[in-house]
Amino acid sequence: MSEQTQTPAQAQTMQAAVVSAFGGPEQVEIVEVPVPRPAAGQVRIRVRAAGLNPVDGAVRAGVFGGAGQRLGFGWDVAGEIDEVGPEATGWSAGQRVVGLHYGQIKPLGTHAEYAVLDASAVAAAPATADDVAAAAFPLGALTAARAVDLLGLAPGASVLVTGAAGVVGGLAVQLAARAGLVVSALAGPEDEALVRSLGAAAFVPRGATPAGPVDGVLDAAVMGESALSRVRDGGVYVGLIPGAAPAARRGIRVVEQEVAPDGAHLARLVALVDAGELTPRVSETFALADAAKAHARLAEGGSRGRLVLTVA
Repeated sequence: MSEQTQTPAQAQTMQAAVVSAFGGPEQVEIVEVPVPRPAAGQVRIRVRAAGLNPVDGAVRAGVFGGAGQRLGFGWDVAGEIDEVGPEATGWSAGQRVVGLHYGQIKPLGTHAEYAVLDASAVAAAPATADDVAAAAFPLGALTAARAVDLLGLAPGASVLVTGAAGVVGGLAVQLAARAGLVVSALAGPEDEALVRSLGAAAFVPRGATPAGPVDGVLDAAVMGESALSRVRDGGVYVGLIPGAAPAARRGIRVVEQEVAPDGAHLARLVALVDAGELTPRVSETFALADAAKAHARLAEGGSRGRLVLTVA
């Protein structure tokens, strides 16, 4: 559907979570803003749920800059399309979707009643997951999938996933095991059952030394040099935060993934959710009005699933 679809929401305002002054969770505000309109190649989504990611906490703290601006939060979204912009072919109002709203510095994100995304960043939502579970999925899954691809290892090769009990790490364990890699999962002692249930062949308690060097490390915990030291000569290290990887040595290939909005790739990952091969994990939910409380929980750390904001 390429023509613009009119809806009653166009002349209305909506609530959105924003930050105008950097700092702690108390700086998160709920404000009234105009409902955005989709431009060419975009769709507007009536948000039902939206994931809260560590990157949102970094935006709130001013890590990415933007002083003097009012910045929105939110990358993950699940909901229904309610307006289709010109040239956004293949989509129509009422379709249930998930998407990735890329960008650290933006006036509005997905922590709002409506969100506008490029149509190319959207995929049909998993049929087997509700909106809350679906919203826990896009950023983590695309990040983990890109990292596993960058390992470039053949089936049977050994890989250590650090932070394996976290959202991204857990998805990486599942995807790496599905790719035929022999996965060792590094996590806290209390998480052994969890990471083994995700497909880890071996468990490495945090602080312990693995039995031997591995062909590759997927460093979801951002351990840096400590993780690199566990890779064999000529192996591979994949980092998840651009600019944070250690320097290469001993012939180790050091690469960093950079997530990107990719609806086609997201659709393939959605298919894995529906096939039971990829598991979105939700830790807690908060109403949009309680976004500051959600940020406070995010700052505490220790969550074993995504925090998700819900929108009535």
